[in-house]
Amino acid sequence: MALYITDECINCDVCEPECPNNAISEGEEIYVIDPQLCTECVGHYDEPQCQQVCPVDCIPHDPSHVETKPQLHDKYERIMAAQA
Repeated sequence: MALYITDECINCDVCEPECPNNAISEGEEIYVIDPQLCTECVGHYDEPQCQQVCPVDCIPHDPSHVETKPQLHDKYERIMAAQA
């Protein structure tokens, strides 16, 4: 499943550069994650990098975008093919 950023975000700017799919961007008030680009770092890393660097632990799984690891890997492959 994709991740999302809660309103506990302090806009510290550390998550955005860690995302290998460029799924994180500045929103109107806090950073946001595009669920169409978020693969939880599947295909890149063993753990979601944004969660690893977040100092306030405000990046949980998004219950409205439930995906399995195989589905996340398929999404990763589509994203990589589109970038090629």
